[in-house]
Amino acid sequence: MPFLTAGYPSLDITRAAIPAIAEAGASVLEIGIPFSDPIADGPVISASMHEALGSGATVSGVFAAVRDARRRSTVGLVAMVSVSIVTRIGVDSFIAQAADAGFDGLIIPDLDTSTAPQLAASCAKRNLALALLVSPTTPQARIAEIASCCSGFVYLLARAGLTGERESSPEIAGPVSAIRRATKLPIAAGFGISTPEHVAAVTQYADAAIVGSALVRRMNSKTPVEDAVAFTRLLATGLRAGAATL
Repeated sequence: MPFLTAGYPSLDITRAAIPAIAEAGASVLEIGIPFSDPIADGPVISASMHEALGSGATVSGVFAAVRDARRRSTVGLVAMVSVSIVTRIGVDSFIAQAADAGFDGLIIPDLDTSTAPQLAASCAKRNLALALLVSPTTPQARIAEIASCCSGFVYLLARAGLTGERESSPEIAGPVSAIRRATKLPIAAGFGISTPEHVAAVTQYADAAIVGSALVRRMNSKTPVEDAVAFTRLLATGLRAGAATL
């Protein structure tokens, strides 16, 4: 489940990269909608979002790029978006625009569970999945509360802290087991997953491995689409080596 910052290095690159990365082995793509104060993102993704915003990327521009890419690919597309963007546009309006653009779901990392039911209901009307985040230290009762607000999948933070590349594989067997006690929804794990070996380790337990910073960094090049495709193919070798067992 590769992550792209929409508009980085340009919306034209995003438009071209989505179908190309899908063909390279991605099952689902996570598309980050640029935000001036990224939530829990490390330096690579934060810098990519600021650059995208500086180049004029807007929510409507992202939707237009995704709509165009959707015509050329059936890959699952999930938007990572701050709740402040959703509420500024209006919950129903944002969700309608996202669905019409071709998104299949939303990840809202800063959505509070107390306000999640309204948003979840609006997503359900447009058949959009809604994923919230569970950390490795979230208590069991809180996991159940978060999972009850989700549809489609649950997003597990594979590590505490910020996004970014790491050398070691995350240890997620315990957190995955805790989430599976609370829900039957699939689990996608992200944060610090950077190599095919990490993907293999993560997909022994989780249903998807999200790779962000390592991919975004490689798109800072003269051939961003080609480099993203090559890296996705490499990551997919790890996916084939892993198999969810819990």
